[in-house]
Amino acid sequence: MRLRKASAIAASVLALSLAATACGGGDDEGGSGDGGGDTINVGIKYDQPGLGLKTPDGEFVGFDVDVATYIAGELGYEPDQINFVESPSGDRETMLDRGDVDFIVASYSITDERKEMVDFAGPYFVAHQDLLIRDGESVSNPEEIADLMLCSVGGSTSAANLSEQYPGAGLHELATYSECLTGLENGTVDALTTDDSILAGYAAQEQNVGKFALAGLNLSDEYYGVGVPKGETELRDDINAAITAMVDEGAWQESIDEHFGPANYAAEPAPEITETS
Repeated sequence: MRLRKASAIAASVLALSLAATACGGGDDEGGSGDGGGDTINVGIKYDQPGLGLKTPDGEFVGFDVDVATYIAGELGYEPDQINFVESPSGDRETMLDRGDVDFIVASYSITDERKEMVDFAGPYFVAHQDLLIRDGESVSNPEEIADLMLCSVGGSTSAANLSEQYPGAGLHELATYSECLTGLENGTVDALTTDDSILAGYAAQEQNVGKFALAGLNLSDEYYGVGVPKGETELRDDINAAITAMVDEGAWQESIDEHFGPANYAAEPAPEITETS
C-alpha cells in the first residue's frame, strides 16, 4: 500500500465524510486503486490562475492541479477518485498534521522553518518573488519597495520575505491573492507581491489583460515542493518518483506550456529533486 500507512484508516474515514461535499469527484463507491482507499484528499489552491483555480463550473485547472493529478495517478488513483481540498497558505501545515489532506500541491515553497513541521517531496518547480503593478507604472529597483504599500497572503513566504528584507514597506496580509488584486485595481495598494508564476497567471486572465504588469524584480528563489505529513518518508519517496516520471515523459513541460504559455512567462526547467531525507 503506497498511501501513508499510519493514517490510511483516518484518511478513508475522512474521505467518506467529505464525499458528499468535497469538490473534485470521488465517492465511497470508487475503485480502491493501489492507495488502499476509495479516494485521496489533495490540497490545492482554488484562486491561483495558471496554478490552481476552481472554475465557476466546479472544475479544477492549472499546473499544480496537473502535478497533483499525475502524482495521485502514480499512487493508484483515477482522476474521479481525487478530492481537491482548498489549502490556504496559513493553514497548510495544520491540514497535513491533522490529516485533512494526504499531500499538498499549492505553490508550497520549501523552507527550513516549514520542514520542522512537515516533510516535502520535490521540488517540482522554481519561481521568483516579484511585484504585480498597474500597467503603465514601474518599480525599477528593489530600493523603491520601501516606499510602497504592498499586499500579500498571510502565511506565505512572500509576506515573510518582505517583512524581513523591507521592514519599512507597508504590507496588507489578506486571505487570498484575489483580494489583493482587488486592492491593486482600486488603488488601496501599490503592488501585489508573490511568486512570478502566480502573478503571471493573474495578469494573463482575460479580464485583466492590459490592467497589470510584472515589475521584473527577482526578489527570491522559491522552490515549490509537495507537502506531506512529517515522517511520511515512504509517501515522499513515491511522490519523488512520480515527479521524475512526469518530467521524463514530457507531461511536466506540456502542462507548463498550456498554463503559462499564454502569459509569455518563461518558466525555468524542472529543478533537481533534493528532498530525499
